[in-house]
Amino acid sequence: MSRTRASASPLFVPHKASRAEQRAARAGFAEARRKAHLAGTPPKHHTEQTFDPGLRSTYPPAGRPGPASARGGKLNLPAHRMTTATASGAYPFVAEGGLGAEGVFIGRDVHAEAAFCFDPFSLYSSGRIEGFTNPNAVLAGIIGMGKSALAKSIATRSIAHGYRIYIPCDPKGEWTGVAQALGGYSIALGPGLPGRLNPLDAPARPASVSEDDWATEVRKRRLLLLAGLARTVLKRDLLPMEHTALDLALDLVVAEAAARGTVPLLGEIAHTLGSPERLDRALGRALGRQAGHLGSAAQDLAHALRRLVHGDLSGMFDAPSTVAFDPTTPMLSIDLSRLGGSGDDTALVLAMTCASAWMEAALADPDGGRRWVIYDEAWRLMRHIGLLERMQSQWKLSRGLGIANLMVIHRLSDLLSAGDAGSRGRVLAEGLLADCSTRIIYRQEPDQLAAAASLLGLTGVETQAVSALTKGRGLWKVAGRSFITQHILHPAERELFDTDARMAT
Repeated sequence: MSRTRASASPLFVPHKASRAEQRAARAGFAEARRKAHLAGTPPKHHTEQTFDPGLRSTYPPAGRPGPASARGGKLNLPAHRMTTATASGAYPFVAEGGLGAEGVFIGRDVHAEAAFCFDPFSLYSSGRIEGFTNPNAVLAGIIGMGKSALAKSIATRSIAHGYRIYIPCDPKGEWTGVAQALGGYSIALGPGLPGRLNPLDAPARPASVSEDDWATEVRKRRLLLLAGLARTVLKRDLLPMEHTALDLALDLVVAEAAARGTVPLLGEIAHTLGSPERLDRALGRALGRQAGHLGSAAQDLAHALRRLVHGDLSGMFDAPSTVAFDPTTPMLSIDLSRLGGSGDDTALVLAMTCASAWMEAALADPDGGRRWVIYDEAWRLMRHIGLLERMQSQWKLSRGLGIANLMVIHRLSDLLSAGDAGSRGRVLAEGLLADCSTRIIYRQEPDQLAAAASLLGLTGVETQAVSALTKGRGLWKVAGRSFITQHILHPAERELFDTDARMAT
């Protein structure tokens, strides 16, 4: 249907017309223009004319007319003041000042648009952050989000600050190239390889410790190692008589090795545990004739340690060490990629237990300087109480030893796989998290957000931020402060840290 077109033009008014005639002419022109406008407007639809008055909008589409619209004027609301600390409770990334310029450069603070640096040692010693009680950290993130690159970047850049890096367990062999590129070295352990580590090696005695006290300390460490190995193989706690058998076997082997001028070996411990007559004679000398017999009680221990001598781990930990520990090396990693590929982590855990005991020689040195100890793929260790106990001891003593522990896992719920609620394993795993003042969370799957929020105490804003993080971007919770940080890699680092090289070929 053709649209009606109408227009109005001003009439000619003589120059000598009176004011009344001019006003009348202007009024007539305004009326004619209004009628022309109405004539050009299409008629409203019938449904609009009969629209329910109760459902019509109160104000026109242009908004509320008049002074009450607050357009072009001032909105009179009562003043409200609060500190940035209060505002951060509602939105934790408001007006964040950062951690300072000291430490390792990580990348860019997304909200502050500034450089983000991190050094747990300087943060602890300065006391600038309330609640920062230890230098330990946990790093969690799903595969492909860049958490491994962040761990390697922290290690690489820390060396420039004079720190040393130890990786007691490298299940995938990813740290070997990094260690060699930085002037360090890697020890590869596995069937058929030439590397040998004797976990019963005694570390060098610190100058401030007397010989008697150091001998007691070395004996305690060896007993803890033997008990941890046996517990891992037997998959249960040791009985009191089994602990006694370990004590007696260790003392017998150490005395014989000292007489020969050598070091004790695991194979000698296993052989002594399989000799009930020797254990019974030693028990009789220690407790008298009514002490009883240990032969049957020590049989399970002998078979458990036999795996490291004649089983799938033979040749790795049952001979004198072929490598000397160099405490001055910038980076040392233990490559265990030849173990644990069959789905059974027992061999990997036994190897890591022995390697950790061997590496503690440097960690116990109070003059060793500041060091990072990185547990990569730590989710594989959560189900083994013996390793959790060793890690807990290292976490608790981190300040006295001058070390910062970094635990790398995929999901926060990996900590819950240590056991049922209230079990020894679950308590140890949650204790490790509680002893980490720094929590770095990369993107988590939607079904993992509830567990992450519960374990870390995330706010609603932080939980939402974690679900939307992109590659290389993570939520850093340093004590009570939160940051969204974009990790920045140098091209040389990107090439060195590439873990997807096989996917590209």
